[in-house]
Amino acid sequence: MTRKTPANVPRRSPMMLGLSGLQHVLVMYAASVAVALIIGYALALPHDELAYLINADLLCAGFGTLIQSAGVACFGIRMPVIMGASFVSVGPLVAMADGGQIGLPGMFGATAVSGVFAMLIVPLFSRLLVFFPPLVTGLVITSIGLSLLPVSIRWVGGGAQAGNFAALGHLVLAGLVFVIILLINRLGRGFWVNISVLIGLASGYVAAAAFGLVNWQGLAERPWIEVITPFHFGMWTFPPAAVAALCIVMIVTLVESTGMFMALGDMVDAPVDRHRLNRGLLADGLTTAFSGLFNGFVHTSFAQNVGLVGMTGVRSRFVTVVSGGVLLALSLCPKAAFVVAAVPKAVLGGASLIMFGMIAAAGLNVMSQADLSARSNQLVVAIALAFGLMPQTVPALFAGWPDWAAPIVHSGIMLTTIAAVSSNLLLNGRHHTPKQECRHDAAGH
Repeated sequence: MTRKTPANVPRRSPMMLGLSGLQHVLVMYAASVAVALIIGYALALPHDELAYLINADLLCAGFGTLIQSAGVACFGIRMPVIMGASFVSVGPLVAMADGGQIGLPGMFGATAVSGVFAMLIVPLFSRLLVFFPPLVTGLVITSIGLSLLPVSIRWVGGGAQAGNFAALGHLVLAGLVFVIILLINRLGRGFWVNISVLIGLASGYVAAAAFGLVNWQGLAERPWIEVITPFHFGMWTFPPAAVAALCIVMIVTLVESTGMFMALGDMVDAPVDRHRLNRGLLADGLTTAFSGLFNGFVHTSFAQNVGLVGMTGVRSRFVTVVSGGVLLALSLCPKAAFVVAAVPKAVLGGASLIMFGMIAAAGLNVMSQADLSARSNQLVVAIALAFGLMPQTVPALFAGWPDWAAPIVHSGIMLTTIAAVSSNLLLNGRHHTPKQECRHDAAGH
């Protein structure tokens, strides 16, 4: 009798796992450390403290990635998930830093509290899954992709802060990476397609270095080994405004994570039920609480890496277990982290155009399970996308809203979710009719 290999046992070679894991790290690295950079700049931290903040972020991302991918006790969704610092928290924290209201000890204390708060509300939150039929889920996933595409486009131009934004060199670099990835997917097979993004990023990095577009200034001053310790910036404080703001941020990130988990479950043929969603969201909260202890910020599951899974077809969670190990290693080695951080934004832009578009495409695929010829469903799509695009296209529309509402009204994903759920309840109730059932009923009549 032939013995079958369990589905959760990796069948790929160690080399394949290693390269695929590194590919995930390269894709998420810039976006994750950008949160630490932005907040560090807002607080005018000296260079050495800023570098420490970046390495602390890598430690927290590695911890969260291992928890989500491998699973520990009741924590972790056990799918190929990468964790990283959430951009949703940047606005409120930078506003407080600019106003001189709180420093890093207050930010980290509020972060830890928000993580605990998230874990407490997860059982209630996961019950809301009934309000996310394929039509609503697909809209949320599509919104995630659409909200990320402007970030990718800015990277193509060299990054929003680049003095020579949209210079020809940036556009050529992004185009080179874009074309290489497409060619590998068109002409390559198996192993090469699976690491197409890594090859594209590496090719772009080499080309940028050859033309002097990679900035390694400060590499020599970084130590080889540095261990991240708790309370490095001082003991926690708990400013009420910061705690309240980050608890709202955590609600937003839980909504975003729910959409990403559903998209990922569809990609890897592992439907996300309430139990699995609970595990994933609890890991988000645990990682955020851990992050507050080890000098980090609110953490969430990264959408760009979900897009990478969809594009490469590498669905093993052991790949992202490797990614978690790589992130932990980088957190201990500032020189290695510095080299990875030097990947030019334009190089990332060329790859992310495809990956973020894949997320939007995955959302459209989920939406196709509903009957989009029905007028009520068309109205739900129209309303949800209209609200979701508001903060992307006209950010000033909500400029006069209070600070506590900023994480909600400035998040296209959150507005899409609210609009999709509420309009679907109004027009369709809690139930929806899949396309297949509509066709069956029509045939029966």
